[in-house]
Amino acid sequence: MPLTADILVALVALLHAYILVMEMFLWEKDTGRRFSGFDAAMARDTAVLAANQGLYNGFLAAGLVWGLVADDPIAFRVRVFFLSCVVVAGLYGAATANRRILFAQALPGALALSAVLVAHY
Repeated sequence: MPLTADILVALVALLHAYILVMEMFLWEKDTGRRFSGFDAAMARDTAVLAANQGLYNGFLAAGLVWGLVADDPIAFRVRVFFLSCVVVAGLYGAATANRRILFAQALPGALALSAVLVAHY
């Protein structure tokens, strides 16, 4: 189970690194507009907000990578903290912005968090 937990944490970290790239660097390009569903004008008007969100997603990814490379007991605590942040952010995003965020962010975070907890206990 520890290997499964590591893989799931790494996948969630990669997901948030991907979101960082989309929101910070590709938001106004075709790829970013497909990601957001915004037209060119809306993407332009929200680019600064998206970049800010992207930065936060990068912090989540960095924290999860830290949890993967740290030694216990710090590794476990860092993983639980950052995965909990991912789940809370996903629930909030699903409730306030788009229901898809529940499945794209909160669910993967919850699965990884569950695996980390099971592997630890």
